[in-house]
Amino acid sequence: MQKINLNPAIPPLPKPIDKRKVDVRYMLLPPYASVHIYWHDKLGELVYEVEEPLLTNYEKSALWKIEEAMLELININVAKDKDLNSVLEYIDKTARLIIDELNLKVRKDSYEKLFYYLFRDFIGYNEIDPLLRDYFIEDIECNGVNTPVFIVHRIYRNLRTNIIFRDMEYLASFVEKLAQRAGRYVSYAQPLLDGTLPDGSRVNATYTKDVSSRGPTFTIRKFTKIPWTPTQLIAMNTLSPEMLAYFWLLIEHKSSIVVAGGTASGKTTLLNALAFFIPPEARVVSIEDTREINLPRENWLPAVARTSIGVGKVGEVDLFDILKSSFRQNPDYLIVGEVRGKEAFVLFQGMASGHASLSTIHADSVETLIRRLQTPPINLSPTLVNTLDAVAVATHAVVRGNETRRIREITEIVNVNLDGTALINTPFRWDPHTDSFFIKFDSKVFEKISLRTGISVKDLQKEMMTRAKLLFELYKRRVFGFDEVGKVINAYYKNPAQVIYSFNISP
Repeated sequence: MQKINLNPAIPPLPKPIDKRKVDVRYMLLPPYASVHIYWHDKLGELVYEVEEPLLTNYEKSALWKIEEAMLELININVAKDKDLNSVLEYIDKTARLIIDELNLKVRKDSYEKLFYYLFRDFIGYNEIDPLLRDYFIEDIECNGVNTPVFIVHRIYRNLRTNIIFRDMEYLASFVEKLAQRAGRYVSYAQPLLDGTLPDGSRVNATYTKDVSSRGPTFTIRKFTKIPWTPTQLIAMNTLSPEMLAYFWLLIEHKSSIVVAGGTASGKTTLLNALAFFIPPEARVVSIEDTREINLPRENWLPAVARTSIGVGKVGEVDLFDILKSSFRQNPDYLIVGEVRGKEAFVLFQGMASGHASLSTIHADSVETLIRRLQTPPINLSPTLVNTLDAVAVATHAVVRGNETRRIREITEIVNVNLDGTALINTPFRWDPHTDSFFIKFDSKVFEKISLRTGISVKDLQKEMMTRAKLLFELYKRRVFGFDEVGKVINAYYKNPAQVIYSFNISP
């Protein structure tokens, strides 16, 4: 039986100082598929080339015959439900049976190559399967036939690939496959697909040429099984240790935080990182349209909205319904993946009644955020908007020629007046000229916490700086792992003095 390694080591990729000097290769599906990222002189840009086994004309013909026969024999649903070794064995036995029956002359080395393509096409996602296996890819974008598939890479950002769908019918059938894997249905009558693949990745697609002129299209936002940790965000200079320590204190004292920003600005990434700071004994309920939140804890109830089947909204369970029922589940902390409609009213009512809440929203500034909350379809009263404590604004940034993400500012909502104007305070701000973060030791939320708890503002500031030193020390020692960072933060809640001592930090 053939071996395919679905968990290759994640290579350390250096941040490019000069993109023209980038020339890296790493494995995606060892030993068969790899990627070559390099500067293409003719195109004048970095390109992402998937490298797969080359087939001779005879091997291509044999593969086509085997796949045609397999379509009649193989039960993909049975294969998908089994563990990896059983799936590989199932495909192996079926393929060998077909080769014997069709009397195909396939040498051992040829069979190994054919086996890879059979696995890729029947269990994986055809041409884009290696892309979905790449840890560094965030988005996969197909804009139709006869145009390259593009990807968004964590290190090298927007790259064109060497994958091009040439046939309209083949691309349409691939969109059908995506719909089937997402448990959805697409047709000429319902040509739009919005769903979630089994691994949690979000897929959006169009099915016909009537909707998009280049034919069927799809965009896949990959689900990160292991989210970025707070120390990794420090390493990427997304925000400073002091900003994270500030959020840590706010979360501990049950303040409500919203992360605002544009599409793919890093809102959910920050939300996941902030969730590390929720006390270990707290009960957390998360609510999302598409599963993107992943928390390092056991006492966590993840809920996902369900879209309707067909017309008439049959079987639909939206964010509003789940959010209403979630308050009966006694959460200490409520996380809502994204606020965009009537569910905001329930969320802010929950904030007003003392439930600590974390959420994201599409807005490029605090002013835009406050306007969005007070206008249709959300329509919150200024009194409810006042229950929000702090807003982090995430943004795309170009630093020394490289695209990246930064937390542009952290702003506290001091008071929202009846006319919709707001009094705000901004204790943290990013300076794009120097790519550094500035702190102002004046926090209105600390004053609120002080009134509730009796802890002086001065002591809260001192504690913030101690936690900032701890986070920076973790970064310096390269403690980046999901479990390792979670353990240190949980240990700090139980015995802060011991953790400070073990990391040799002066309080």
